[in-house]
Amino acid sequence: MYKLLVVDDEPKIREVIREYAEFNGYEVTEAGDGMSAVGLCKLNKYDLVILDIMMPKLDGFSACKEIKKIQDVPIIMLSARGEEYDKLFGFELGIDDYIVKPFSPKELMARINVVLDRRHAAGPAKTDVLKFGGLEVNVAARTVTVDGKRVELTPKEYELLFYLIENRNIALSRDKLLSDIWGYDFFGDDRTIDTHIKNLRNNLGPYRDYIVTLRGVGYKFEYEEEEN
Repeated sequence: MYKLLVVDDEPKIREVIREYAEFNGYEVTEAGDGMSAVGLCKLNKYDLVILDIMMPKLDGFSACKEIKKIQDVPIIMLSARGEEYDKLFGFELGIDDYIVKPFSPKELMARINVVLDRRHAAGPAKTDVLKFGGLEVNVAARTVTVDGKRVELTPKEYELLFYLIENRNIALSRDKLLSDIWGYDFFGDDRTIDTHIKNLRNNLGPYRDYIVTLRGVGYKFEYEEEEN
């Protein structure tokens, strides 16, 4: 049974989400503010966190940063604010989805299912550690090292890198990246991909050029195996 942490300062919203989630077979824990959510994540493992932005003590963005330091858990963010900046900032922090209030509980359940299916569908790769020169990706541990030094990636940055590597030397459009990694069309706006690519390249340092921009198309991970 998947365990959900629902974080919102409005009890009625938590109650509605709990009702629908439990009906769908999920186990639900509630928190009324960001500080309590971080504390719960230190004590328990969750399969997904539903996190409001505007909360007392610690806002959703700050809570997201702290939770990501504790455990690699998918996060769906809720907000009464639908501004593009908030959405982009949330995705830069590594959230998996963003839903604007008021929302349909049935839609929320559908998005929860998509995020969890995507997170748990990927089985072990044929090779646990993928090497591209000094760039190493440990699939099982979800870690990346550059010349032996571990670099910290957000969950979405890791998923993007692994997807590019998995499809290396293949041109991938922004729409396909959004669809296959985020699981839905991000309002037709592909800038979130460009932002993640920029951050990913910064983290890869000397191997940033492995990610090639295809003008007017998208991106690809370009690497040719050395012949013995």
